Amino acid sequence: MNKSPKEPHEVTVSPSPDKGGGGKIVKILLPLVLGGAILYWMYRDFDFQSLSHVLWHEMNWTWMLLSFPFGILAQMFRGWRWRQTLEPAGEHPRTSTCINAVFLSYAASLVIPRIGEFTRCGVLKRYDDVSFTKALGTVVTERAVDSLVVLLFSGITLLLQIPVFRTFFNETGTSLDSIINRFTPTGWLVTVICGVAVLILLAILLRHLAIYDKVRATLSGIWQGIISLKDVRNVPLFVFFTLGIWVSYFLHYYLTFFCFDFTEHLGLTCAMVTFVVGSIAVIVPTPNGAGPWHFAVKTMLILYGVADTEALYFVLIVHTIQTMLVILLGIWAWVALNFTKPITLKQ
Repeated sequence: MNKSPKEPHEVTVSPSPDKGGGGKIVKILLPLVLGGAILYWMYRDFDFQSLSHVLWHEMNWTWMLLSFPFGILAQMFRGWRWRQTLEPAGEHPRTSTCINAVFLSYAASLVIPRIGEFTRCGVLKRYDDVSFTKALGTVVTERAVDSLVVLLFSGITLLLQIPVFRTFFNETGTSLDSIINRFTPTGWLVTVICGVAVLILLAILLRHLAIYDKVRATLSGIWQGIISLKDVRNVPLFVFFTLGIWVSYFLHYYLTFFCFDFTEHLGLTCAMVTFVVGSIAVIVPTPNGAGPWHFAVKTMLILYGVADTEALYFVLIVHTIQTMLVILLGIWAWVALNFTKPITLKQ
């Protein structure tokens, strides 16, 4: 495969190390402690023996298995789209490497949240000699596009649900005050902690950006990756990949509703609302959104009439199984990459 020559002194970036080991430990432990604390609070009085009965005797595994291809396809779409955004920056990695890099990045983020973005850029650098900084720039662009999609999806969902919520409040006599009162002091504490965690994440990201500003070559590479979007040759294909990512994510989640008799009747509207709320909740830096996602989706399911215990069943089972799929894809990618021959530049 022919590749354009690289600059002789290209700078390779990795997550910026702290001068002491304390900062690294905090970045790793804080998300784990936060997610673990929320999960402990939610399941502190939970009967896990009953969970086993639901899992093996009441759950419809057919629908769960049918949801798996969409979870895989969402990540494959992301790999295909990523390759497309790298082409205008002069990078032409193999499609298989891009997909496996995405698979591995999601699994890596289960250990250290947000490390996946750096992991997949490092994979492309190692195996296809892709500029790390340009790859990182395209990842920044991808995140911006995905954030826009989530905002649009959230707005559309809100508009569609206004009549539904009005009917719900009229028929049940529920008011906003009564919904707010359903939150216990501990519930409000969890919500505040999640908000603080988001602010901490933003502070860390800003700190990283400040470090990048000190390295001119790095900043230049990132910028080239970011602006590559305007030179994408096949815009309709880019839009198709983007929609494919989020439609697949949604179907991966929605089909799990039919696994349980207490959620199968809720319909598409409830799925849209809980999907949006869950997508926003995973912004909180915990492994795969563990804790905040459980809390947000469970709260919304209760508003749609699902019993508290049944809502706990749903979020724990669905999140755990889908996380296991992420792990399996990460293992697959690791094995596949070990059998992949790296591309080296001929001098």
